Amino acid sequence: MTAAIDVSGRLSKMPAQPGDPVTYTLKVGDTRLPLNDLVGRHVQIDYEGTIRCIHCDRKTNKSFSQGYCYPCFKKLAACDTCLMSPERCHYHLGTCREPEWGETHCLTGHVVYLANSSGLKVGITRASQVPTRWIDQGAIEAVPLLAVANRRLAGLVEVICKQHVADRTNWRTMLKGGVASINMAEARDELLAKIRPELEALRAEHGSDALKEVNKEVLTLGYPVEVWPEKIKTHNLDKNPTVQGILQGIKGQYLLLDTGVINIRKYTAYHVRLRVH
Repeated sequence: MTAAIDVSGRLSKMPAQPGDPVTYTLKVGDTRLPLNDLVGRHVQIDYEGTIRCIHCDRKTNKSFSQGYCYPCFKKLAACDTCLMSPERCHYHLGTCREPEWGETHCLTGHVVYLANSSGLKVGITRASQVPTRWIDQGAIEAVPLLAVANRRLAGLVEVICKQHVADRTNWRTMLKGGVASINMAEARDELLAKIRPELEALRAEHGSDALKEVNKEVLTLGYPVEVWPEKIKTHNLDKNPTVQGILQGIKGQYLLLDTGVINIRKYTAYHVRLRVH
């Protein structure tokens, strides 16, 4: 008989490694659990009523920006509005909340990409976060579009692309499975052709080496899911501190239970007790 598990600690975003299927780890405090091995077992998560900021460890009644207390949310560059709207990056204006953080996270190579999570979408991420970002979004296939010099420039390209391609994932569709495959290489070439004049204008302003087209193979991803939910019911630890059910799969940052789904990343910094029977 497989041993029971009973651990407590602070939840964190699930690390994942690409593969067929993707391999997940569940982090609860200092414990690392090979999550794929738990598919098919009964899982219970009890929120113990404590949230501690992932930056300063201050106790907070509410989590801001997935794991921060309010003072950190207001002062940290990682919580600035330009993280959600990268074209609004203001480092070049000298107003970055934390210039050193901006140098390591924003003034570094980024990738503009196309992914298929619930249909074709455009997105950006640091080059070092490929393919992690695609996995977190539950993409079944993805391909780089452009390599760009920094986050702001990637955001400017994304704004151009959004005139032709969606920039959001329908997470409910993503979690139901059955997302139709797309010819991603063809979609990449078609989009590049549409936006070429705008790209040339950006190159003229920022330099020809600042935006480079990337011709890499499409990455295909599979997920450890035994049963796809027919209807999406979400668990909310703030409203009901106990979540339990049979773990039927993992996709993106979601656990798919037979009783509903839960976004683990949303509850980063929540102290929980996890039991697996």
